[in-house]
Parts: sequence; structure tokens; C-alpha cells
Amino acid sequence: MTIPEIRNIYCVGRNYRLHAAELGNAVPESPMIFTKPNHAAVSWKNQVELTGTQGSVHYEAELVLLFSKSYEPGDDLDEAISHFTIGLDFTLRDVQDVIKAKGYPWLPAKGFRNSAGLGEWKAYPGTEAIAEKPFALDINGKEVQRADIRDMVFGIRQLADFVAANYGIGAGDLLFTGTPAGVGAVSNGDVLTLTWNEQKVGSAEVVLSK
Repeated sequence: MTIPEIRNIYCVGRNYRLHAAELGNAVPESPMIFTKPNHAAVSWKNQVELTGTQGSVHYEAELVLLFSKSYEPGDDLDEAISHFTIGLDFTLRDVQDVIKAKGYPWLPAKGFRNSAGLGEWKAYPGTEAIAEKPFALDINGKEVQRADIRDMVFGIRQLADFVAANYGIGAGDLLFTGTPAGVGAVSNGDVLTLTWNEQKVGSAEVVLSK
């Protein structure tokens, strides 16, 4: 199946309890959705440049879903999602801390160029099947994050229904489903490797701009 051009990039905040706890945040009562511009998307291979001039840049590995058709609550979810991968929701943490305190939107901290790293796309095996396999992130050969998506606060269908009902989902839309505990800052030259079911789906060296 042809992969459609990326349109909207929806992301979910605080969807793993331990990650919310490590940042001192409360677990939301309904999905916390924010967006990234589609210019944030970048293939996670070779070298990827990230801004290094606005404080610490934190990695957040996530399961990412690609919709190939419009979806409405109650539709066949497994038909609407055509591909998946493991991605990286990069965050300017120092910037985020300031704008959160002021109640400002998250765009400056979450929407910068190359802030949505994407591993190799794989055919979606179905919502039940994908829950049986873990994903992980290694930095310089050391595992820093690992997750079972059954630990998510809001499951895939809950997230898709919420986004579809409130914002709409169409072909080419991505859904970053949230990150588990273990986030931290990247350093210039770090090699970040994404895996699903112990198989590599993406690896790239971080180059922090000066």
C-alpha cells in the first residue's frame, strides 16, 4: 500500500503513568492532545540536525500510527490505520518549562524542525496484535526506554476516537501515542536507535546546531 503524504501530526501527552510521574505531572482525565507542523517530520536515519541553542533537547520514543483513510468513531480502526513505526517526539524541555508556567501553547517546545523523528514504516498488524510486542530506544547501545503499549492510560481506540471526534482524522494523519518513562536529554553525537519487537526500525546520529 502506498504511504500517503503526511498531513496532521497529532501527539498525546502524559499517556504513561510513570512518565507523568517522572516529570511531576498529573495523569489527565481525558487524552491531552497537541500537534506538530508536518515540517517537523524527519526520517530517522543517518544524521539528523536538532536545535542546540534553546536549552536541553529531550527524547521521547513513541508508537506512531499512520492513517490511510478517514476515520470516525465506530469505524473499523484496523482498516483506517495502514502503517506504524516507532518515532521520537523531541522536546525543548527548558522552553517547555517556561511556557507551561506561563500557560502558553506548547508549539515552541514541541514543533521545531525535525522534532518528529520517524522510523521505517511497517504494515499495521492490527490493534490487538501490536499490543503484544514491545518497543524500545537505545542511546549509544544502552537501552533507555522500553514500553508495552498495554500500559498506556488511553488505548489506541480511545485515542483515535477522541481525536476523530474533536479534530478529525484523514488520510496522511499521524498519531504519536505517548512516551513511557525514561526520557532525558540528548547530547551532540548521540546515536539513537529505535526498535519494535527487538528489530531495528530506525537509527540516526544527533547533530545539535550551534
